[in-house]
Amino acid sequence: MVKRSGRRPGNQDTRSSILDAARRTFAEKGYDKASIRAIAGDAGVDPALVHHYFGTKEKLFLAAMNAPINPGELIPQALSGPREQAGDRLIRLVLSVWDSPAGTAALAMFRSALSNEWTARLLREFVITQILRRAVAELVLDPDEAPLRSTLVATQIAGLMVARYVLKLEPLASAGIDTLAAAIGPNVQRFLDDPMPEVFKSPGA
Repeated sequence: MVKRSGRRPGNQDTRSSILDAARRTFAEKGYDKASIRAIAGDAGVDPALVHHYFGTKEKLFLAAMNAPINPGELIPQALSGPREQAGDRLIRLVLSVWDSPAGTAALAMFRSALSNEWTARLLREFVITQILRRAVAELVLDPDEAPLRSTLVATQIAGLMVARYVLKLEPLASAGIDTLAAAIGPNVQRFLDDPMPEVFKSPGA
């Protein structure tokens, strides 16, 4: 009689097991340090089975996050065009996603992150690796200033999300995309292009 290896076969529960293991690993190690092999080991499956179900680590991460969008497709589209309009286009992209049916899943993830540290870790990894990192690459920001500039942009987007979709503050909650892009886009543009305040500059810079 041949002894079973102990790894799970490819049944309906396997996909869920892989996703659970992926969420744990991404939350504990972060996206960059997480590996398909480590996730497979946690799930008790062969790494080839992870690739079979999800393909790449990036696709597995998006599935683990139940991401309603693929930033890898949307961000390059939103940021292609005149640099001086990047802030406006970013706000329009965010609002178009959150005002769409996909926004329901995004809001659920956002609400959970506000009260759950484990979910907050996953969301932080998603924002950093899938959104901010892509935006920095598309905009070709100064590497020394990119982390600060991108996180300052994130303050505008996160604040908008809380005020419009969580707190539902009026008239912000009912304002149209054109109105909000015109009002908030310039702030985003300033964080992208204006000189950084001296207080943020390292000694000798």
